[in-house]
Amino acid sequence: MDYVVRAVRAEEWERAKEIRLAALHDPAAPIAFLETYEQALTKPDVFWQERSARAAEGEHSRQFVAEAPDGLWAGTVTVLVERPAGEPGFGEAAEVDQSHLVAVFVRPGHRGRGVVDALFREAVDWSWSLTGPPLRRVRLYVHEANARAAASYRRIGFAPTGRTLPMEGDPTALELEYEIRRR
Repeated sequence: MDYVVRAVRAEEWERAKEIRLAALHDPAAPIAFLETYEQALTKPDVFWQERSARAAEGEHSRQFVAEAPDGLWAGTVTVLVERPAGEPGFGEAAEVDQSHLVAVFVRPGHRGRGVVDALFREAVDWSWSLTGPPLRRVRLYVHEANARAAASYRRIGFAPTGRTLPMEGDPTALELEYEIRRR
């Protein structure tokens, strides 16, 4: 694989915005993301600047990108740190120190090349490297109809926990929780 996986830098907010908009424009977006393309378009530049700055700091979150040889950001994942004493994140409050992978996206022309594997490897390694109470698991949610994503996550080593949440905006659909536990 000729991609470089690295953390986003604060000054790269325009590129972070562009890949987010590309993700939200993807045909799988309605079952992969809780935000629409139209909603994201209404956000001012300061939103994207602050979001990138927080992700670059790496204290409570970190965004990783896979950069192709031509400089294009081929994929991305964001890691949110969740602690029992912290604010509840997506789903329920954390019972253990953990991280949560969100905003997973690989551009269609780069799928099947190991990009998601490399992004997840970096995200999980970063999670295990954090100081403070060690994280005990890395989790993510996937829509029950997103079989392609679920298969990728299982191949990488994530296992279903059996926990589910109703899909925001469609309580008849479920989000399935997957995890990797610290060894």
